[in-house]
Amino acid sequence: MTSYPRIAIIGAGPGGLTLARILHQAGVPAIVFEREEHALSRPQGGTLDLHVESGQLALRRAGLYREFLAIARYEDQGSRLYDKHGALLFADDDADESDRPEVDRTALRQTLLASLPSEVIRWNHGLREVRPRDDGSYDLVFENGTVGPFDLVVGADGSWSKVRPLVSSYRPQYSGITFIEFGIDDVDASHPDLAALVGRGKIGVEADGKSLIVQRNGNAHLRGYAIFRVPADWADRTFDFAAPAKARARLMAEFEGWTPEILRLIEASNDHIVSRPIYALPVGHHWQNRIGITLLGDAAHVMSPFGGEGVNMAMLDAAELSRQLLEQADWKHAVQAYEAEMFKRVIEPAEQAAEAVATELSHLGAELSLQHYKAHLEARQQNAAA
Repeated sequence: MTSYPRIAIIGAGPGGLTLARILHQAGVPAIVFEREEHALSRPQGGTLDLHVESGQLALRRAGLYREFLAIARYEDQGSRLYDKHGALLFADDDADESDRPEVDRTALRQTLLASLPSEVIRWNHGLREVRPRDDGSYDLVFENGTVGPFDLVVGADGSWSKVRPLVSSYRPQYSGITFIEFGIDDVDASHPDLAALVGRGKIGVEADGKSLIVQRNGNAHLRGYAIFRVPADWADRTFDFAAPAKARARLMAEFEGWTPEILRLIEASNDHIVSRPIYALPVGHHWQNRIGITLLGDAAHVMSPFGGEGVNMAMLDAAELSRQLLEQADWKHAVQAYEAEMFKRVIEPAEQAAEAVATELSHLGAELSLQHYKAHLEARQQNAAA
């Protein structure tokens, strides 16, 4: 008879919640600890494209594919590329047949949370330390007390994981790229010109060593990113984020010489303007197996967002870790097998993400972006014809 460990999952993001859901379906208890006070205590980020072979596969294993279809936006997969003068260089507005539909991160998280009993999630638990016991189990030291013991602690707690130091001394390194995030509310009614500019999907504009990416989210919201190759502390030295009007004006000034049609995307933005420096772990990051500790998602292999693989890899990690735990009689061997496969599986997407961030904003940046858009369209057309 299989004996399951006492499992703690640190982090209630898509990866941690997917793991908890699949285990719950199989009758295996696990507790998810999350530092946030509740599900909507902070913005969860923008739109995601979930891939058939990873994110969607994980949702199928979680028994949530029907729920996913209810929130998936197949109609918002278009892509457009403009130059800084507003000339349209590329448009793929008929991408609703693609198999990578968009879904808002908040909607995905709510779907996963709704599939779990409320007692599975322990909100307002900011982890301070994972403390080993003499018997090989672990206590979890939180800001509001200590909980334990647990036999298996899964770090699903993101780039700055508090669990990772138990197995790896590596810390994410700054990629050289910083995003300044902004958003436009109720765009269809309030700014129909900008809604038409972006269309059903996302746009990219790149010139002068900087770029803009703007994505359509659900509920008529646009989320934008101004992208710069700058020192890690540049944004905090340059922008007064506590004064949104000043930050907005300063951001527009960075794009002097760009057409007002494009800069209207920044001008019309709301007061949520924040800096997001991009960090990554080394390609091939791995560790020696330690009984009772493992990692998934960004805690294990944070990479740049340019490949769109982050959430997909996190959810696939969860699906594969749960599969090993459910199929193997010895949970310790199951974790070893999961780690060995995961280390190999993430190398290719990590390499692609590293290459993408290295070439972003190069002197060939706009040309490379155009090649990427055309290659993606050609691949989709070939798949449709097959």
